[in-house]
Amino acid sequence: MQDFDTLPLFRQLSPDSLQLLRQGVVTAECQPGSPVLYKGQAISGAYFVLRGRLRVYSLAPNGNEATLYCIDPGETCVFALNSLFNDLRYPAWVQAEQPTTVALVPGPLYRTLFAREDAIRDLTVHTLVTLVFRLMQELEQVHAYKLNQRLANLLLLQASAAGELRQTQQQLADHLGTTREVVARLLGELAADGLVATGRGLIRIRDAQRLAALIASP
Repeated sequence: MQDFDTLPLFRQLSPDSLQLLRQGVVTAECQPGSPVLYKGQAISGAYFVLRGRLRVYSLAPNGNEATLYCIDPGETCVFALNSLFNDLRYPAWVQAEQPTTVALVPGPLYRTLFAREDAIRDLTVHTLVTLVFRLMQELEQVHAYKLNQRLANLLLLQASAAGELRQTQQQLADHLGTTREVVARLLGELAADGLVATGRGLIRIRDAQRLAALIASP
């Protein structure tokens, strides 16, 4: 609960609401690759990431995955909120990308907090707006960018400050909605051009400027 209390959002709650939250919240530890939610699941509350990262994705009939958005520490899942408030089943799949701690605020409790706390209402609206923006960005990439440009953009967005990205080729393929073989070929081309260096589960950006220029090229 200490980690939950330190989230900026919940520090804004009144003492009474914070006490209700402490009494009702449930936390769970999720291992990398483990499922958290599945399509068609009934939603029992609002999900907040305390540590780690969750990936929300769709699944095509051929088995290919495509990332819809990710949930980072301090963020909540907008699909779960939509399902909660509109009595709908969950519309996608969710898995942990790394060791992740998730806090579940039961539905009746979240509705109570939503009714009495401005911070909860603001969060809900902000989450909806942010999701629309992220999905529009992804849709724009799908229609406007080639796959190698989408891969370059993904590497630049998710690499650490040191220029390292610890993801497997399969994880990258799942993000992009393609196959591991295609990602392996594209990474090989980027490595041959000196833009990246690849290792087992690790990609290092060697020339961020040229990688960014690839995204902007027609």
